Formats: sequence, C-alpha cells, structure tokens
Amino acid sequence: MNLKDFIRSIPDYPKKGILFRDITTLIKDENAFAETINQIVERSKKFNFTKIAAIESRGFVFASAVSYILKKPFIMLRKKNKLPADVHSVDFELEYGTATIEVHKDSINETDTVLIIDDLIATGGTAEAAAKLIEISKGKVAAFVFVINLFDLRGANNLVKNNYKVENLIEFPGH
Repeated sequence: MNLKDFIRSIPDYPKKGILFRDITTLIKDENAFAETINQIVERSKKFNFTKIAAIESRGFVFASAVSYILKKPFIMLRKKNKLPADVHSVDFELEYGTATIEVHKDSINETDTVLIIDDLIATGGTAEAAAKLIEISKGKVAAFVFVINLFDLRGANNLVKNNYKVENLIEFPGH
C-alpha cells in the first residue's frame, strides 16, 4: 500500500504559500490507518524506550494507537495552558508563526527514554521543542518517528545533525 496516495494536498493553507499535507484522508481509511500504525510500530522497535510522547494534536492520533499496541505509557505534549498541573514549557518558531508546548513536570524523569511521534516534520521547530521538553524533564530522547517528512524544509536533517535518530514513513517536498 502506498500511503502517499492517502495524503491530500491543500494549497495556501493555513496561509498563502504553504502546501498543507492533510492526514485526515489517511486516517479516515481504516486500511491506510492500520498500515500506518503497523509501520510506525515496526520502525519503533528499532529503538529502546520506556515511554511514547506525541505532539498536539495530530501526533496524538498515531501515538495513542502505537502506545496501546506496544503497551508503553503515552505522554501528551500540549499547547500552552492546556495541562492542569505544573508544567515545563518551551517556546519555538513555526514555519508560519510562534507557539509554546508544555508537558506535566511529573510525566517524565531521569529513568525515561522517550520515543516522540508526530504526523509531520517540516522545519523542525516543533520537534526540537519536544526534545527540549523531554530533556528539561531529565529524560532522554530515543528517536522521532514521523508519518510525513517535508524533506526540502530540512527539519529531519536538522534533528539528525543534533544527534537525534529520525524515522519517517513517507516524504513530500514542502512547497
């Protein structure tokens, strides 16, 4: 099955000049979604990790299923002011703005090695912020697994240059 066939491309969203890669068409097809989860599970087995984290919100869709299959705890990395307890926060740049993500302070500790799952990597700002959250929490990043890599935006390459392991299922140009 070619997962690329299930990704819809939407020009000029969320702003002019951005070609948005929409995963809703992939997750609404039960066979494509199952294949995606199976591929993430298989790639995840390359790494030693104690917990799975995902970046809000589309990363939750994939990571929760993988967490269930692999029987690993699932940690949500959420947008600012969405978590009720004490948090660590990291501000970062997006391709089209700025944002903050947070994690509960009691979610990750020095004995944890965390696999980070998300739907897509573009410039890598969100992924780098996620890694910082894990490290601020005293955990280690095992690797990143993305469904889509927008290869010409070089986010995955930047993660690798910073000594992170990166896997992706499919690739598209960013623009």
